[in-house]
Amino acid sequence: MIQQPIFLFISGAEIMFVLFIVVMVFGADKVPEIARGLGKGMKEIKNATSDIKQEITKTANKSGLDTSVTKDVQDQLKKVKDDLEDFTGSVRRNM
Repeated sequence: MIQQPIFLFISGAEIMFVLFIVVMVFGADKVPEIARGLGKGMKEIKNATSDIKQEITKTANKSGLDTSVTKDVQDQLKKVKDDLEDFTGSVRRNM
């Protein structure tokens, strides 16, 4: 059984239709500007969430809260992710 990656439950034809509408509404010359703006917006959101995470961690450490629990959970999740990638890599090679 071959599984295709699912991107927001949208098929290729639907993506092409949306792109066609975007080109018709904004014009081909504006599409790169729109994509660039979306990329910058995503970068700003990523930076903002990173700043919030750092501020929460800093405040928790100042307050004397034990943040080692979250580190332990993150380490366990990373270990499971690595194990899963090792397993799926060997399955993919055998197919």
